[in-house]
Amino acid sequence: MEQRLTIVGLGVKDLEVSTHFYENVLGWEKHPSSNAGISFFKLNGIMLSLYPKDKLAEDAGIAAQGSGFKGFSLAFNTRTKDEVDSIVNTLHAKGVKIVKRPEEVFWGGYSGYIADPYDNLWEIAYNPFLPLDDMGNV
Repeated sequence: MEQRLTIVGLGVKDLEVSTHFYENVLGWEKHPSSNAGISFFKLNGIMLSLYPKDKLAEDAGIAAQGSGFKGFSLAFNTRTKDEVDSIVNTLHAKGVKIVKRPEEVFWGGYSGYIADPYDNLWEIAYNPFLPLDDMGNV
């Protein structure tokens, strides 16, 4: 199997609420292949999909119940510490839940966490050990 990630799929309670968050709060553009049942957002080389949690669980053949920490986070890396602060402050002003304010972290970077409407964690981080190219790729 090739070393590749194509789509990160998030199971969401309300597709309309989640799509609104990513499209209108974060300002991301929905991919044309989106439809009434699923939303896609093309990122830098991969896609993010939003799909109803119960239908995603059904597709995988598992129960949809569960609560607490989901065991993963998504990350948006920046080019500077100031960019981390700017993004988190802008999102806070839009009413986004700030899980952890940005701070210097043990691994030598600077990061904070926000949550989407269904508590999927996004780390907003500056990592001096992973410089980004002009396209935002590591």
